[in-house]
Amino acid sequence: MRGIPSAGNLVAEVEGDIEDVQGVLKITRIRLRFRMTVPAGSREKADRALATFAEKCPAYQSVKGCIACTWEAEVTETP
Repeated sequence: MRGIPSAGNLVAEVEGDIEDVQGVLKITRIRLRFRMTVPAGSREKADRALATFAEKCPAYQSVKGCIACTWEAEVTETP
């Protein structure tokens, strides 16, 4: 992600809602909470990547318009 290593530094918690839609169970909402640690001085890069990740995320591109998705992120810089 913009030159910031994500292995071991990025955790995502995911929740979803499954509802009966006209007699069929469907995933209707997905909520993501990202926690990431980035090297000192990389916060701006991480914020830019998070602001545009949906445009480049194949999973989101596959479900947008079908499943309501929201996300938030907590970014911590290492000292």
